[in-house]
Amino acid sequence: MLRFLTAGESHGRCLTGIIEGLPGGISIDISFINGQLHRRQLGYGRGGRMKIERDSVHITSGVRHGLTLGSPIAFTIENRDWDHWRLPMSIEPVPVGTDVRRVTHPRPGHADLAGVLKYQTFDVRNVLERASARETAVRVAVGAFCRLLLSRFGIEIGSHTVAVGKVRVGKKYERVLAEKIFALNPSSRLRCVDAAAEKRMVRQIEIARAGGDTLGGISEIVAVAIPSGLGSHVQWDRRLDGQIAQAMMSIPAIKAVELGCGIAAASRFGSSIHDEIFYDDRERKFLRHTNNAGGLEGGITNGEELRIRIYVKPIPTLRKALNSVDIDTKCVSKASVERSDVCVVPSAGIVAEAMLAIVLTGVFLEKFGGDSLREIQANYDSYQHSVSEY
Repeated sequence: MLRFLTAGESHGRCLTGIIEGLPGGISIDISFINGQLHRRQLGYGRGGRMKIERDSVHITSGVRHGLTLGSPIAFTIENRDWDHWRLPMSIEPVPVGTDVRRVTHPRPGHADLAGVLKYQTFDVRNVLERASARETAVRVAVGAFCRLLLSRFGIEIGSHTVAVGKVRVGKKYERVLAEKIFALNPSSRLRCVDAAAEKRMVRQIEIARAGGDTLGGISEIVAVAIPSGLGSHVQWDRRLDGQIAQAMMSIPAIKAVELGCGIAAASRFGSSIHDEIFYDDRERKFLRHTNNAGGLEGGITNGEELRIRIYVKPIPTLRKALNSVDIDTKCVSKASVERSDVCVVPSAGIVAEAMLAIVLTGVFLEKFGGDSLREIQANYDSYQHSVSEY
């Protein structure tokens, strides 16, 4: 069973990740993992924090001579901004009167007030430091470890920006080929396949920034070369579509998830939405000419591309602060303002890629599991041979 844990606060000393369940024998490419972390930091509309951090992993266990051992992998990601937060985020008690940057004005739309009430604290910082999306850096690193395994079997994952605010890609870009998504320049401002729409998106972000506001949008995540048979219909928690939806919804600011043409399907006849099945005698395989299901039927992969869309809300830290209440005085006040971003849609797509990689690795190991990469390869080859005999 694959599982992972993250630890760390946004302005603490470092972030920590632990991965358990990866088999032995996976070649670890640190530059690839750090490259994924760098992708997360890109995107027009990111805030000043991204100019400070240079995220990279420091592996402390589970890897020897460049190969995984099969034992738990532990790593850290340094918070370079820690130097400015040593006293406010000190683990040890601090002298009375020290400025610990206490926060008492919870932000609407954030975990601030709900967390204060749940954990019975009178400092919102005790909540916001962990609720911060800074934690997703660890998830991207975990996802990168998983991608190193998946890539051995040809599985590739990418994402692109479909909409920012009310600006959306043109109709011909709504269902763009995976190859075009993978070919996007990683340094592009918004990672959008529609250059004209991207310019309008950038303008919308500039307007939001000038007004002290924020913008959300839509990102599509695509995975190719997925074997059929991952996931299961036999229990609710083994359905892969449910696992993917849970993983996506766990990402901060994600408020909705769509698999395939799920939203459009709700208003169409079944005859126009279900993917008809054909058989190629020469290739000796089943196939479909459409992929409205997004690669999943009955909670199981069907061999088509996985297509997932995440709907990202505008983040709740606004320079034009919304109304709130001081938790000490109960008087009306403006919400606190932390250093933040204007738009995170492209980076949310990178986090979603990582979460999809983690979920896929989990069901992949469930299906083809073994303690070593060699054993998994043998199980995978055997299954693929048996499928080809249908």
